[in-house]
Amino acid sequence: MRHIIHHTLYIIAFMLCLIGCKPNMPAAYRGFPQAYVLAYEEQYGRAYDSVPHCVVALDLYSEGLELDTEHRMKGTGYNLYLSDIFVPDRTGADSLRLAPGTYRSANSAEPFTFLPGQDYEGTPHGMYVLYVEEGKLQTIQVLDSGTMVYAGDSLLFTLYYCDSNGTNTTYTTRFKGTLIPWLKQ
Repeated sequence: MRHIIHHTLYIIAFMLCLIGCKPNMPAAYRGFPQAYVLAYEEQYGRAYDSVPHCVVALDLYSEGLELDTEHRMKGTGYNLYLSDIFVPDRTGADSLRLAPGTYRSANSAEPFTFLPGQDYEGTPHGMYVLYVEEGKLQTIQVLDSGTMVYAGDSLLFTLYYCDSNGTNTTYTTRFKGTLIPWLKQ
């Protein structure tokens, strides 16, 4: 009988330890990456009837995170996504692509702008950063506003968001390399 009581007490003590332990916080709370290593340029063309400009989106991945053959995320890392980037009118093969220049967040849909991030009932839109561990979404940070400079072989981002403490925070990051075209029409 004494053995059963001791065994029961050990199990209760173990369960109390488990309840009292705090789970590891995901790396999203330790800071975003300073650089991304893979970038897709999603080309939508003239996606809106009310907007006379072509639209692209950028889908960037940090080291450790990539897409599999079915375009699902695998690995552990960060995904920076900017939708609805309005490019200036151009002719030729590059008319659907991101044009070099400085872009800013705005709701105007003018050339050289992109939509700011917004949270619609728990679903991010515009621009945001996802943190993924072993292919599973852990956190989402919506980005409120910012600028992006595209120089043909590099991107420099200065983005702003309100952190979990209510503090306005700046996130600066970059990408150097070739944007992989991904036609979405």
